[in-house]
Order: sequence, then C-alpha cells, then structure tokens
Amino acid sequence: MAEFDDERIASLKQRRKTATQDRFLTFAGLALAGASAFFPWYVFFNADKFGINVTASSNSRELPDWPARNVFSVSPLAMVNKNETAKKVPPVDPLTTATVSDLGKARDGDAMLEDQPFPGKSSFRLLHVSNGRALIEDPSGMYVVRIGSVLPDESRLATLEQRDGKWVIITSKGEIYKKD
Repeated sequence: MAEFDDERIASLKQRRKTATQDRFLTFAGLALAGASAFFPWYVFFNADKFGINVTASSNSRELPDWPARNVFSVSPLAMVNKNETAKKVPPVDPLTTATVSDLGKARDGDAMLEDQPFPGKSSFRLLHVSNGRALIEDPSGMYVVRIGSVLPDESRLATLEQRDGKWVIITSKGEIYKKD
C-alpha cells in the first residue's frame, strides 16, 4: 500500500508541475496575442517613428531653383585631343544607290579619302541650366546632362557658361548651343 501512496504522490506532483507549466504557457500566449493586437495601433499613432520620410515636392516639371555652382575646370572626359590624327575611314554613300567612289581609281600608294559628313546629324536645343546641369531636348526626348556627359550629337559637354546674360553650352567638338 505504501508503494501505491508513493506512486499517487508522484503522480500528483507531476500533475501540479504540468498545470504550472500550462498556466505559464497560457499566460505567455495571451501576452503575446495582446502585444500583437496592440502593436499595429502603436505604429498607427506613432507614424513619425515608423513611417516613410517623404520630402516635400511640387508637381512642376521645372528643375529646382538651387544656387548655381561655378565651373572651375573641365572634365578630362570632355576634352578633345587636337593632336590626334583622324582615322581614315572608307567613303560612305549616304543613300543606298550602289554607286562607287572615284577614289579607288587613283591609287598612288596612299588611299585618298574624301570628307563625308555623318548622315542624319542629330540636333538638340538647350532648354534650361541650373546647378551645374543642363536640360536639353532632341526629337527623341529630354535629357539632363552635366559636364562630361555624352550629347545626342555624340560629342561631350565641355562647359556651361553665361554669355551676355544667356546660358550657353559648348561641346567637345567646339559647337555652341544657346538657350532659346
């Protein structure tokens, strides 16, 4: 009978231990559920701590009116080496007419090449200059460029400067575009 009482006491101790663990887990689960239910409201009422910081902006398409920065030097990428010899390229017919140049007939050891402009030269216009950047437009779209950027005519932007109160951009080919 003593064994039976010892087993019964051990069983009661085990049940109390299990009941205490169950109560703890129940309390922890309820606390977690309460915190989960409360957290979205905390975030809602404290949006400045959790929200996305959005900078104020206007809906205009103008460039920001920041003070202009002086241009003191030209980017090395925008400079053209004037001492570089031009690569000799065979003559190109701008129209597909299957004509042949007369240059092939008069060969005296040196291939004579005629100057032929690149067909369909792209032109663009200067719209606005601000903060060391220029807004240009060509038939394919509008672009914001800065010194060293490749322009639609495949030159590079060499300088941005004001002449007679109007903005002017000068390309690496030496062409000058004025603001309209």
